[in-house]
Amino acid sequence: MMTWSRVFFGVIILLSAFPEPTIGGRPMPKLADRKLCADEECSHPISMAVALQDYVAPDCRFLTIQRGQVVYVFSKLKGRGRLFWGGSVQGDYYGDLAARLGFFPSSIVREDQTLKPGKIDVKTDKWDFYCQ
Repeated sequence: MMTWSRVFFGVIILLSAFPEPTIGGRPMPKLADRKLCADEECSHPISMAVALQDYVAPDCRFLTIQRGQVVYVFSKLKGRGRLFWGGSVQGDYYGDLAARLGFFPSSIVREDQTLKPGKIDVKTDKWDFYCQ
């Protein structure tokens, strides 16, 4: 019984050490306050798109994409961030590498297939722009 309380206390201490998303000790700015998603959790892809050109991520919030790569679009930022979408790409065709998540300019992809319309307006939070 005492072991669980020590583990719980350790987790609380660890979580309190990282209260805000940071990069180099500075908070990461939010790209937008709202986003459009296919569902309230933004867990269902809105569409599949193909990259028209390479894009190199400027920081860890963004997704590096190669021309011709399939991108699953999970969110479309609104307001000041409307030029960016959130999505994922697979490391390689057979899934040996984990999918990567991040934001990218909507102008570098062509949506080829709508999977579920992105009509749900969702508020972003600090974790949408968290860097690991």
